[in-house]
Amino acid sequence: MDNIYFFKEDCQFDLRKLKKHKKWLNQLADQYKYEIAEINYIFCSDEYLHKINLDYLDHDTYTDIITFDLNDSEEQNNLIESDIFISIDRIKDNANNLKIGFKQELSRVMAHGVLHLIGFKDKTEDEKSKMREAENKALELL
Repeated sequence: MDNIYFFKEDCQFDLRKLKKHKKWLNQLADQYKYEIAEINYIFCSDEYLHKINLDYLDHDTYTDIITFDLNDSEEQNNLIESDIFISIDRIKDNANNLKIGFKQELSRVMAHGVLHLIGFKDKTEDEKSKMREAENKALELL
């Protein structure tokens, strides 16, 4: 289970509460016949993630998650390697706006990043619907 790591940048966040998520995220990948080689979750502030969004994606917006796929293999090998940045500020605000718990929203967003790496998209309404369904199934696993 030493393939998922948690870091924090520019935020206060207790990473100890995420230990059980490692097993869950590996189960999620396995469900789709993928294997996690390595994922680095970097929890950060809105400002930290906004700067990444500007610098790397040229998007001048706040977001809850940015997923970088680091698997540069030419062939489809079903291995996941990624840096996933998550704004704790956005998670708090989204949870509040959706009237759900912080842990539930955080887990949904963590799964969202893995689902992107598996191949789920969320640009069109149909893609968003399929992504939301996959997120809900992922939360049931947890």
